[in-house]
Amino acid sequence: MKERIKAMLEAHKADDVIDLMEKFRSGGGSMDDELFYLLGNAWRKKGNWQMAMNSYLEAVHLNPESPAKQALDIANEILDFYNKDMYNQ
Repeated sequence: MKERIKAMLEAHKADDVIDLMEKFRSGGGSMDDELFYLLGNAWRKKGNWQMAMNSYLEAVHLNPESPAKQALDIANEILDFYNKDMYNQ
């Protein structure tokens, strides 16, 4: 499943990934840190930073060494930059 999701993300099918993952979760599928990381990447590609960060946080909660840790740090840096820039308008 993970390879399929990675291929879908590379093909710019973030909506399909999100739909697939939501169906998987609602059907009782067990999410590991890598699946939460991939879900976060799909949300990020759609521009939904809140959902991306929530997914990354779930991944880090399950595995503190997950690549989601770096993705979460980068997302925080980007959002800090945007928020500071808004004050300068």
